[in-house]
Amino acid sequence: MPTKLSQTFGYQDVQPGERERRIRQVFEKVAPRYDLMNDLMSFGIHRLWKRTLVRLASVMERQRVVDLAGGTGDVARLMARRDAMVTVCDPSLGMMSTGRSQKGAEGLLWVAGTGEYMPFPNDALDTVTIAFGIRNVTHMDVALREILRVLKPGGRLLCLEFSRPWSVVRPFYNVFSFTVIPRLGAWVSRAPESYAYLVESIRRFPHQEEMKKYLEDAGYSNVTYQNLTFGIACIHVGTKPSHGD
Repeated sequence: MPTKLSQTFGYQDVQPGERERRIRQVFEKVAPRYDLMNDLMSFGIHRLWKRTLVRLASVMERQRVVDLAGGTGDVARLMARRDAMVTVCDPSLGMMSTGRSQKGAEGLLWVAGTGEYMPFPNDALDTVTIAFGIRNVTHMDVALREILRVLKPGGRLLCLEFSRPWSVVRPFYNVFSFTVIPRLGAWVSRAPESYAYLVESIRRFPHQEEMKKYLEDAGYSNVTYQNLTFGIACIHVGTKPSHGD
């Protein structure tokens, strides 16, 4: 029986398989200009958020790290180092193709996979990061448990996602999100329907405390979160318990 976590954020009137197909179409359409659109939509602040995510990830030598829903690899490139194995895992071949042609992508590994099915063995990874991707999975409870499966005991999930802004800025943020962003999408990417979906998926996403509870219910321990830019974005961190905990 589906749980509360299985709700499909955005496209709630369609079946999960159809929703997944539509989401993939969204990212295939916007892939060539996705990074440019992120810069315009956030005035470049998303780069600072991602650097904060990478700093918290603290990739160390010989670690195995996967950036899930890694798209064009912008987060993975920030984490790349010669003595660590950093992999981009994403369902969109178009997004990864765009990323593989960019400078700094040479040392990364690229594999196709979804949040619900990651092509890695049990207890294999030290760290999984996901930036602005968890809201696009079809079943978030399944994805959170799948990430837990591939993490080593003591390994961490770091999830950067849009969240609920502080009340003082929320009205201005909502106006910007529902009017400016779709128009930017129409102008730059020629895909206004894609950005209308992205905005709607942000609106439906759980707020900070709800997301913390979802991680705990999925089996993560020591779950914390850090608000960024008045709560517009938030990084949740959860640890896979060690055997016997």
